[in-house]
Amino acid sequence: MKAIITLIPLLPLFGFVVTLIFGKRLFGKRADVLAVAVVTVAWVLSMYVFYHVFTHREDALQVQLFGWIGSGSLHVTWGYYVDTLTAVMLLVVGTIGMLVHYYSIGYMRGDEGYYRFFAYLNLFMFAMFTLILANNYLLMFLGWEGVGLCSYLLIAFWFRKKSASQAGKKAFLVNRIGDFGFTLAMFLLILSVNTLQFTGVFAQVGSIGNTTLLAICLLLFMGAIGKSAQFPLHVWLPDAMEGPTPVSALIHAATMVNAGVYMVARSYPLFIHSHAAMLVVMSIGAFTAIYAALIALTQNDIKRVIAYSTVSSLGFMFMALGAGAWAAGIFYLLAHGFFKGLLFLASGSVIHAMSGEQDMRLMGGLRKKLPLTFWTMLTGAVAMAGIFPLSGFWAKDEIIGGAFRAGYYWVWVVGIVTAFVTAIYMGRLIFLTFWGENRAAAEVQHHIHESPKVMTVPLVLLAIPAAVLGMIVGLPPDGGWIHRFLEPVFFRVESEPFSWIGSGGLLMLVSLAVVLLGVYAAYVMYIRSRELPAELSKSFPWAYRASFNKFYMDEFYEVSVIRPVIDGANWLWTFFDVKAIDGSVNGLAWLWDRFARLIRPLQTGRVQNYAFAIFSGMFVLVIVLRWIWGS
Repeated sequence: MKAIITLIPLLPLFGFVVTLIFGKRLFGKRADVLAVAVVTVAWVLSMYVFYHVFTHREDALQVQLFGWIGSGSLHVTWGYYVDTLTAVMLLVVGTIGMLVHYYSIGYMRGDEGYYRFFAYLNLFMFAMFTLILANNYLLMFLGWEGVGLCSYLLIAFWFRKKSASQAGKKAFLVNRIGDFGFTLAMFLLILSVNTLQFTGVFAQVGSIGNTTLLAICLLLFMGAIGKSAQFPLHVWLPDAMEGPTPVSALIHAATMVNAGVYMVARSYPLFIHSHAAMLVVMSIGAFTAIYAALIALTQNDIKRVIAYSTVSSLGFMFMALGAGAWAAGIFYLLAHGFFKGLLFLASGSVIHAMSGEQDMRLMGGLRKKLPLTFWTMLTGAVAMAGIFPLSGFWAKDEIIGGAFRAGYYWVWVVGIVTAFVTAIYMGRLIFLTFWGENRAAAEVQHHIHESPKVMTVPLVLLAIPAAVLGMIVGLPPDGGWIHRFLEPVFFRVESEPFSWIGSGGLLMLVSLAVVLLGVYAAYVMYIRSRELPAELSKSFPWAYRASFNKFYMDEFYEVSVIRPVIDGANWLWTFFDVKAIDGSVNGLAWLWDRFARLIRPLQTGRVQNYAFAIFSGMFVLVIVLRWIWGS
């Protein structure tokens, strides 16, 4: 088992090195062969590990490979820790990562950087596997930074496109802010318990002072805010859609953005001892959920709508973790990984058919021309909206109901409103894309066709769990397989049994009714009365502009952060660097030049002048000595 666990991250690393260095020369147009093969084998090994944990869930697997860092009494090893939470992440990351690799064969075919793209995908898989398998915070941070690097490389993959290169830099820089908090949290852990091993930290959590523990939790959550795109560090994720669509599915829907959720869940023994930290996590998650959903209502780029739905869904996950519904949060992470990966890949199929067009206002009537893409994307949208009986219904409703039963009624209200808005914008996406007349140019319409099987087969494979996963692992609510499976990790979770006839069933019906009402509202606005959205935007122009412009967060950062930093850098350059530093150096040179010019006349080259100077000096010296001796 030690060898199998070690091979899971090692195989993609091997694929990255070989594909990047030799892929173009050895494989030519089939540079995907090795990259896809190693990820497929890694998935098989991941599923074997998942099966082992499934049959031995009470026993965590610990693999110590070698001593990594030693400084005084602090020792950090390179090792892996596999429990039921890790197994769930292996299932999500391994499965979706493998399917994205296969999908990319068709989507990226013919790109001049084909080999480089698959090399970067392999590097990402290595970093993500390292992150979820790590047995200590420092190794987790190594994988954490690795996926951050891969986000830059993959978002800016089409680097000749300025918007893509700018988006890659934006993602990289915004994540550095969150990563700074993660780094400070590790320093505090070293000072508090002198270890970064998960088992060592969690065993000594009782010895950490309340204030220090709160600081550690909030700094860890700061890292999660950056990586999982929560307010106010969410601004990088929508712009990340500038990268190829497989990147959107792999990094920004199913795996990388879940890293923050996973890190907070892994740190459960720390957060459970700090009620204030849990409240902050829940509040930020709830605000982000409704905030991102309101923005998604007015976006026209099909991938941006899905991107903001990801931000909102991640808010739901943090809302669950903060409310103490730990298993429900991971349940939603699991379900979300499949239906969000499906939505992004299906949107890629639409964009592929539309010759690169991403504006939904220029689509329409595609359900007959792209039947397989339509049905699979509809499955993902219904799951995302939370409609019975698909997976999103069970996962999202469990979070909303859990907040209500825990006494956080304001969180329940936020969740219900968010579910309503989510149903509207997902209905809008489906109706604008697949219903009505096609609004694209005649040349584009002429080339509309269903995607090749290498792209549509992954859609079908993702649509199946998006549809049925919730019933398989989540029933009965609050007590399904996923809850029992995660009990060894979340060992102090206590909840009331779910009642179909009592408050649980009533809350579920209310949630479903609200979602169906949202779908009906989308139907009225985008099918039956298509002039209604324009009338609403004219009636409430301030609300429409605020949503369309993403509540001016980019503009706020431009004014409050970016411009002052640039102006400050310019001041440092023009005043401090040029005038102070360069001025002092140049001024010293000028001073010596003036002094040299002053004494230069003394060097005349005439012997009589030098003799006169010597005589004058001797005369003065004699007078001075005489005066001294005489006194």
